[in-house]
Amino acid sequence: MSARRLIRQTMTIARRDFIATVFTPIFLLFLFAPLIMVAFSTIGALGARQAADHGSERVRIVAIVPDAVAPAIAEADRRARKVFRRDEEPPALMTMTPTRDVAGQARATFEAGGYDATAVLYGPLDRPTVLYGPRGARTADYLAVLAGSALAAERLGGTLPSISPTKIAFTRQRPTLGGQNQTAFLAVFGVFFLTLFLAGQVVGTMAEERSNKVIEVLAAAVPLEAVFLGKLLGMFGVAVLFIGFWGTVLGQVTSLLPPSFAGMVGELSPAVGLPMFALLFIAYFTMAYLLLGSVFLTIGAQASTMREIQMLSLPITIVQVGMFTLTLSALSEPNSWLARAAEIFPLSSPFAMAGLAAADDALWPHALALAWQGLWVAIFVTMGARLFRRGVLQSGSSQPFWKRKRG
Repeated sequence: MSARRLIRQTMTIARRDFIATVFTPIFLLFLFAPLIMVAFSTIGALGARQAADHGSERVRIVAIVPDAVAPAIAEADRRARKVFRRDEEPPALMTMTPTRDVAGQARATFEAGGYDATAVLYGPLDRPTVLYGPRGARTADYLAVLAGSALAAERLGGTLPSISPTKIAFTRQRPTLGGQNQTAFLAVFGVFFLTLFLAGQVVGTMAEERSNKVIEVLAAAVPLEAVFLGKLLGMFGVAVLFIGFWGTVLGQVTSLLPPSFAGMVGELSPAVGLPMFALLFIAYFTMAYLLLGSVFLTIGAQASTMREIQMLSLPITIVQVGMFTLTLSALSEPNSWLARAAEIFPLSSPFAMAGLAAADDALWPHALALAWQGLWVAIFVTMGARLFRRGVLQSGSSQPFWKRKRG
């Protein structure tokens, strides 16, 4: 059989599966599934944040200091908070006038009903005592810093000098190590998330056709290798349509975001350059989808019922998470045997090489890796077709090979 005819048959199967999947009402539910997920996640996040904010409104750090020192402590707190992000700020400061038993007063603040104290400072500023609760170690250090600033202000005549530095933004010409590491993680996570969400769809593509005997008609008309590869490419086309749709939507949304978001994106600095990195990311997502999809298609082809397909979902997810975990471990130890193993093992190679593109500017390893991954796609498709032919078609029934009775 000529290669041209095999390609034509493969593309016919791919077009048939693509149309059968896309032109159904269920596909709209699949297409808008991320929107539903984001909506529920947003509702949950808003509820959690509201509960956290409501609880944080009652949390306090307390400084029991004389009235003459309280303004200096408050000014030191106001200046120090400028260096914190909003979600990292210490609890609100509350000052109290010391009583005769200041140590007892400090302990009593933890039992007060109107607020929750995490740390309490009392005593002389040069030798303060700080009591803190189970989650107050950092706030105890913060109160000690405030005491030092107030002591310096006291010795300088009541206030610390105000400094107005000249701030000049500087843009680095070379990629930063932090930016490369962050880009590598995002690349690995992006490939993992997309394949986790999309590649598992190929598991059930043959179940219905096995039940109504359509697969036997297809197998009689075209080689099973063409059927397997065609179905894999058809579902990959569905994945490309999904990514193209949401990529366009996100592209329009990000254009409306403030300039600070563009600055955050600018910190992503892959070693191979952003245009080449984008091409390699697309290539490695394609290979990850085809590799994992071919394995899942082979496994799913042996299942005869939807119950069996549902039981296969958990092992499939475990495999994907395992490849993701292996790659993250390899990223933390570059140039180690673990990194080389992740780059060579077929199912983890796309993840690891996507991360390598962010950290290393050499291009020849990517050409070698893509060829290596393409070889394994061909091996998996061929093995899947042969297993299906021997395990199902030659048995004369729909029983997979692990259920056939041995004579």
